[in-house]
Amino acid sequence: MEVNLFGTVVALALAIVLILRKYPPAYGMLVGAAVGGLVGGLGLGNTVSVMIDGAQGIMPAVLRICAAGVLAGMLIESGAASRIANTIIEKFGDRYALLAIGLSVTILTTVGVFVDISVITVAPVALTIGKRLGYRRVGVLLMMIGCGHAGNICSANPNAIAIADAFNLSLTSVMAAGIIPAIVGIIFCYFVASHLNKKGAPDLIDDTFFESQTEDSDLPSFISSILGPIVSILLLALRPIAGINIDPLIALPVGGVAGAIAMGKAKEIRHFSTQGLLKMGPVCIMLLGTGALAGIITVSTLKGDLLAMIDMFGLPTYILAPISGALMSFATASTTAGAAVASNVFGPSLISYGVSGLSAGAMIHAGATVLGDMPHGSFFHSSAGAVNMQITERLKVLPYEIAAGAVLAITSTLVFGVFSIL
Repeated sequence: MEVNLFGTVVALALAIVLILRKYPPAYGMLVGAAVGGLVGGLGLGNTVSVMIDGAQGIMPAVLRICAAGVLAGMLIESGAASRIANTIIEKFGDRYALLAIGLSVTILTTVGVFVDISVITVAPVALTIGKRLGYRRVGVLLMMIGCGHAGNICSANPNAIAIADAFNLSLTSVMAAGIIPAIVGIIFCYFVASHLNKKGAPDLIDDTFFESQTEDSDLPSFISSILGPIVSILLLALRPIAGINIDPLIALPVGGVAGAIAMGKAKEIRHFSTQGLLKMGPVCIMLLGTGALAGIITVSTLKGDLLAMIDMFGLPTYILAPISGALMSFATASTTAGAAVASNVFGPSLISYGVSGLSAGAMIHAGATVLGDMPHGSFFHSSAGAVNMQITERLKVLPYEIAAGAVLAITSTLVFGVFSIL
């Protein structure tokens, strides 16, 4: 039971076309998987069976991502995310304001806030500071996006959860594997964004673009805001430190509850959980479509074809990890979906060729940031809206953010592939 290369290409191409035409990504991938399976020679019954098997394989990650909604909801709805960002930017001052803008997005994504929400949260403060200091939106947005991806590869976000589940790794090990590439990526973004801010006149929008901003005095304290994520990370860290395995299914919601209690908002836990689940819901549904598409790709000849191509050019086998992450994120226009598909489809092959699970997961994770921001995905448009950019303006940022993702992927490949540190 195998799907030929033509069927695989049809599945990916059709998914991209449907997502570009604004169909929900889950439906786009489901339709692409179904048509690809039929065109690729599986037949109707086998196509459905393979799609269901693929979706079942992603279910453990979906459960953990649902649980993560408690922590994410607490951070976003309580104002904790805004307090963390505001404090970081305030402490750095004007001289390092651009770096502070990037680090605030990095830290928000690291503690469990989605990249798009992190960018939207930081954007009002970033643009206000940028207007005063003469920055350009291209530089500011690149700093937020690039540093957001840097934080995303060392966070407890859905993509890390999916990779940890696919390779049977602890979530903390996947998070730690992204630290060195993240540092290099932040440095790269800072120098490129600084250069962009010097080219041309400032084009930052007027403050009236933002209808309302939460008053700083209404936000919780910094200590109480950061306590929830710290509790989750400490619980997850018990596995590598003390051999006590506390699953993210438990650790992430416990952190959310602890944070709410620390802020004196225990009565709002139900509200935080509800809002967090609403934010995680679309991701979970998308991942079911991702699983179905992954099922088709798993039984396709694509893995063998990519390996044959890598062998033809004399490249090491571990190169499959970042390439597959980039390819799948391009097809789905999502870092999360790309990481999930690549780790589930190509992970077993990488393991069989002697690449460790952690190394393969880290390189896939970083590779998924390279082409995950394509215009057929929601992040491209939500990030443009955060700084009031038209599509033509937003496209000018795309080459720089692809370069930032490439820096993350190259650094991860050097660390885990070339030098084989782990």
